[in-house]
Amino acid sequence: MALEVTALENIGVEVSGFDITRPIDNALAQELVDLWNEHAVLLFRNQQVTPENQIAFSRTFGDLAMHPLAATTSQEYPELFMLVNEPDKEKFMTARYHGENVVNKLDWHMDLHYTGKPNRGALLRAVVCAEEDGLTGFGDLAKAYDALDKETRVLIEEIDVTYAFSMQRRHMRFVDLEGYEPGPYSPKKPSDLNYPNFPEVVYPAVVTHPVTGRKVLEICEQFLERIVAPHLSGLSNDEAVDLLERLVEHTRKPEFHYFHRWQPGDMVLWDNWRAMHCATGTKPGVERVIHRTTISGDAALGRAADA
Repeated sequence: MALEVTALENIGVEVSGFDITRPIDNALAQELVDLWNEHAVLLFRNQQVTPENQIAFSRTFGDLAMHPLAATTSQEYPELFMLVNEPDKEKFMTARYHGENVVNKLDWHMDLHYTGKPNRGALLRAVVCAEEDGLTGFGDLAKAYDALDKETRVLIEEIDVTYAFSMQRRHMRFVDLEGYEPGPYSPKKPSDLNYPNFPEVVYPAVVTHPVTGRKVLEICEQFLERIVAPHLSGLSNDEAVDLLERLVEHTRKPEFHYFHRWQPGDMVLWDNWRAMHCATGTKPGVERVIHRTTISGDAALGRAADA
């Protein structure tokens, strides 16, 4: 049976016409990988998904990575990372937005971007869905690059940008802070959540995708810090800041986005070398469980700033 492929809103596709519980032969595996490389975001619905076949299916797209924090992984299935709204931990992930408490809201980001070696991708599966809110957004930065005017594309081809890991959202220079107030238990430094102090990393403003060769606009608002030595590109510091602000606003355009409203059993796979993602969060006390498997990345797209 041929795969059925249906375009999602703006970016990505829904893929159906196969059974995840049955072995995937080489031809089908290659077809799925080709669709992933072409569209960056794949949605799968109405599959009978267990942890075992989620893990097996994820390996179609590459080797799996273990999550560095053992407390967040399944003891029975170490490849499985569990995103769970838990009342006893909720307070650390709660902040106020325009006067309302929101749990687990995340700005646009790429996983492990702050290390210089982002993972290749990830697969999320909805186990328990929030009755309202709890959307996950995906943004195609290859399409964002393609939509830039020629003058801007020429300029940013010669520019490097830095990213600096920070736990405090108010210290992130290019996220939208309007209406934001940190919660009383918001982490103040990486060690509060058992993270190390990551060094600042440098990326080209335009990255060539290691697999597909697509040009990707490597501008993502979370942790974005500055342009390296802007004078080398004929920019003043003020012009450099203006350019980054303009590029961030460009990546926020809805035509590059797909927001997924979860239904039980849904799975979404995305290419973390090309697509950024975000989470809208939920109100406090809302039950939500997502199982995640992560595709390893074998390419360093950035480097430590002192390297």
